[in-house]
Amino acid sequence: MSHRGDSAAWYVGWDVGGWNCDKNSKSRDAIVILDANRTVAGKPWRGNLRATINSAANTEAFAAALFALCEVQTKASAVPVALAIDTPLGFSAEFTRLVSGLQAVGGVGRSDTNPYLFRQTERRLFEYGLKPLSAIKDMIGSQATKGMHVLARFAPTAIRCGVWREGGLTAIEAYPSACKTSPTVRALQEPFGKLANGDQDDALTCALIAYLFVNQPEALLAPEPAVPMSEGWIWVPKDGMNPKESTI
Repeated sequence: MSHRGDSAAWYVGWDVGGWNCDKNSKSRDAIVILDANRTVAGKPWRGNLRATINSAANTEAFAAALFALCEVQTKASAVPVALAIDTPLGFSAEFTRLVSGLQAVGGVGRSDTNPYLFRQTERRLFEYGLKPLSAIKDMIGSQATKGMHVLARFAPTAIRCGVWREGGLTAIEAYPSACKTSPTVRALQEPFGKLANGDQDDALTCALIAYLFVNQPEALLAPEPAVPMSEGWIWVPKDGMNPKESTI
């Protein structure tokens, strides 16, 4: 069952490109919208979302602009929208304390346990044999700040760890690479086949994670109570994690 208050008539996936990704032909923003029947609405879109973000005056205008880009005719502001975003939507508490007040942790060991480089959600994924990227060391800081900028402008309220909301828009973080071995996600992807490019494929996976978050939240790994709200959380399918490689 969904958490109380979680609902959506539309599921939107956003694969995030850098702020100036119009200069990068290999990696750009992509948007895929699914309707309540889990059918692609309109046309998947790919480009640079920067101008759309800059011109949107509020949450309703931003949601409506996404629908317009995908050529979907609807009053998006009047219905719930679940948006899953493929980029880190926070930094670790240890990193923010370091940069804001020069507060250091104790010893630093392996990269995958380094609390400056990885949030608790990413360190958790490492325990299952996955290899999440770091917003600090893996050259995705542009994408991360772009995603967080959108949260700050259009969904600034964290209603619980890893979930942000403003009006009818609910935003979460997704990670398509962690879904590749998930039977649940593979089954959901099968009717669609491959889209025009990898960015749109990732955006579709994000939209499916938004669908699962609303309709089958028990299929996704949820944050432990100790995870700081400020760090956020990557919502990934449980059945895509390899228990043989888990240290738990």
